[in-house]
Amino acid sequence: MANVLTRLARTIESRKGEDEKNSYAAKLFKRGPEKCAEKFGEEAIEAIIAAVKGDTKNLTEEAADVLFHLLVMLTARGVKYEDVLKELERREGKSGIVEKAERKNKN
Repeated sequence: MANVLTRLARTIESRKGEDEKNSYAAKLFKRGPEKCAEKFGEEAIEAIIAAVKGDTKNLTEEAADVLFHLLVMLTARGVKYEDVLKELERREGKSGIVEKAERKNKN
């Protein structure tokens, strides 16, 4: 099932430069990376509200929207989905506390 995200990321990437009348992602890209980020934020807030309310059906739907808009935002800024996966692999098996401290020490 994880492959659905890879397929979605590829589809979204293919929508860059397409006719915005035929693609919602193309419409977002046309409005610029800032709008893509704004839409991601809106969807994240909607997911948070659903989680707080305990509405699991709505949370599931909003989480799908969050993932979609995250991929749009990444693509709008030229960040490859594969690079995000590589970063997750780098962190795999490492305590989040340790990983965060390592990043802080690098900066």
